[in-house]
Amino acid sequence: MTGKLNVVLTVLLVGCALSVVNARYQARHLFIDQEKLVQQQRQLEIDWAQLQLDQSTLGKNERIEQIARKQLDMAPLSPARTQYLMEGGK
Repeated sequence: MTGKLNVVLTVLLVGCALSVVNARYQARHLFIDQEKLVQQQRQLEIDWAQLQLDQSTLGKNERIEQIARKQLDMAPLSPARTQYLMEGGK
């Protein structure tokens, strides 16, 4: 009887030990995945800040005026270049 009990207890002990090893293995992998996700989050935050900076830079009037002058050959409006159209007959 004692021999059977020892075998059962040994099997239970080995099962518990394997369960602990498996749990630690999974915990280690989850920790590694978490660290990767935190690093990815930091990179996304940096990218987001850069995109916000780019958006504010691209929207400034100076930049728009510069593009209009260089790429579209436009010039600012001045009173000397303004033409007024009068209604015919008056």
